Amino acid sequence: MNLVAIVLTLSLFSPATDPFAIEVVDSATGRGIPLVELITVNNTRFITDNAGLAAISDVDLMGHTIYFHVKSHGYEYAKDGFGFRGKALKVAPGSRVKLVMTRINVAERLYRVTGGGLYRDTVALGQKAPLAQPLLNAQVFGSDSVLTTLYQGKIHWFWGDTNRPDYPLGNFHTPGATSRLPSDGGLDPSVGVDLTYWTDPKTGFAKPTAQLPGDGPTWLDGLVVLDDAQKGERMFAFYAKIRPPMETYERGLAEWDTRTKQFQKVTAFATNAPVNPGSLPIGGHPFLHTDQGIRYIYYANPYPLTRVRAEPDELKDPANFERFTCLEPAKPGEESAVARDADGKVLYAWKRGAPGVGPAEQAVLIKAGKLKPGEGLIQLCDVETGKPVQAHGGSVAWNEYRKRWVMIAVEFGGSSSLLGEVWFAEADEPTGPWAYARKVATHEKYSYYNPRHHPFFNQKNGRLIYFEGTYTNTFSGNLDQTPRYDYNQMMYRLDLGDDRLNLPVAVVLPSEPERLTKSQHGLTCPVEFLALDHAGEGTVPIFTDPRSTLHAAFHILPIGSANASKTTTSLYQFIHEGENQMFYSIDPTWSAPGFKRTEQPVGLVWRNPRS
Repeated sequence: MNLVAIVLTLSLFSPATDPFAIEVVDSATGRGIPLVELITVNNTRFITDNAGLAAISDVDLMGHTIYFHVKSHGYEYAKDGFGFRGKALKVAPGSRVKLVMTRINVAERLYRVTGGGLYRDTVALGQKAPLAQPLLNAQVFGSDSVLTTLYQGKIHWFWGDTNRPDYPLGNFHTPGATSRLPSDGGLDPSVGVDLTYWTDPKTGFAKPTAQLPGDGPTWLDGLVVLDDAQKGERMFAFYAKIRPPMETYERGLAEWDTRTKQFQKVTAFATNAPVNPGSLPIGGHPFLHTDQGIRYIYYANPYPLTRVRAEPDELKDPANFERFTCLEPAKPGEESAVARDADGKVLYAWKRGAPGVGPAEQAVLIKAGKLKPGEGLIQLCDVETGKPVQAHGGSVAWNEYRKRWVMIAVEFGGSSSLLGEVWFAEADEPTGPWAYARKVATHEKYSYYNPRHHPFFNQKNGRLIYFEGTYTNTFSGNLDQTPRYDYNQMMYRLDLGDDRLNLPVAVVLPSEPERLTKSQHGLTCPVEFLALDHAGEGTVPIFTDPRSTLHAAFHILPIGSANASKTTTSLYQFIHEGENQMFYSIDPTWSAPGFKRTEQPVGLVWRNPRS
């Protein structure tokens, strides 16, 4: 073969002009799926970009029929007769093939927010990407957990340690960026986020925004914006200074300087301040909420059991913070006692100076016999199996569509990964009761930690919500790092109208005796059972007044329902013989004057995890 023939042959397979395109889409939405791995028999791996595209330019594959294994977290490709999930494709320059996957996750994976090559394959195929910077923005290769808030009309974003292309060590002092709200010309959140980073003019790399005095990295937490009558909007965050190996040697409060675009140190907390007692640190993803006429900042981590008055000066001293706890304040060197009333009932209340009770502290109290298992406030469990869900990190926000507080949290010690399974739960009050949860996303042997729900992206009155988290192999035990995706932020969308998210909530009947009523905060609610507050597929409406069937009090499952689980139990109806009253109980022996039980249960409800 002469030189001209060789040049012509190579040009036929030019990666720059004639890639072979594989598009992978969601069977339910037709939308491209990011993070789909396409692996050949000899372990050559291609990964779809944010548009669900993979551009293949490998000259050794061109012109051949190649089998691609197809896999992705939370999605499935159909099996063949031998159990393989994949497809043999004719790889030809300029041709295109579409593959369809079934989503197992309830949440839909949308796109990667940070890192290089967001739309690498889209650009390689000559298609237009929706982002202003589709390949490499501000020289950011990867970023740890995100903090977000609205400030001066824009979304402000801050991240943890961040990688750069030209050296293994990057920015360890909190890079940041802004983006416009969708209502102000920003992208629709289903499409992406156009980030405008603060960058170093010399290198173009995302510059530090919190390089506070002291050795080691500066990490931020608890980002919040408060209105000041004299100064207008003010943005605060807690900072931590870290030194090897991973010692936090200083914590304190910092405030954003709009002129310098930097966080400035306000104060360092005293070294003996109760900043981080157990699993309830001062920090997490905050939200503002008014309780009994007082505006508070609640810090969700993921349970919002820490709060402080929403006033700038209050943030300066950890002693001002309250915790929702069953423990009493104690003198130095003494153990805190569990607060109980005259009847021995455990009392939870907001207190200053008392230890917090998170999942770890609650487990210790139960093991020591100071709390009975049902007396613990934290009882989150899987709605299908009743298995306890150990929520590790996440965020809480009010949802107008559900008319409840909703939680997005990652589980510690899940079945598929240590920190990769994401759950949805809801409650009547920020403090609970958080009872049943549904898994909405899973990452097989991979981490997805510190998920952050973005309420400013809510759509359809809160029916559609968006959350992102850190996708990384860190803490997973998996040595494989997904190219481009690892150590970056991944966005998901969740439709709260999905019937799978119709979760049981506390039911209080108008005719119930006092023992079944809710407490002021809905926390010590000793309701007998939980049920659905709106109809779902195959559910049965329940009415408390036999004369009116216009408005159901709640909805239950029919006996024999395919949706019954280990957490459901029979519900019995009791009818008053002389009055138009009906009562319901899961106790078939319940009795009261004038009431008679129907012979068979009327359906299935869910047991109260705290009973």
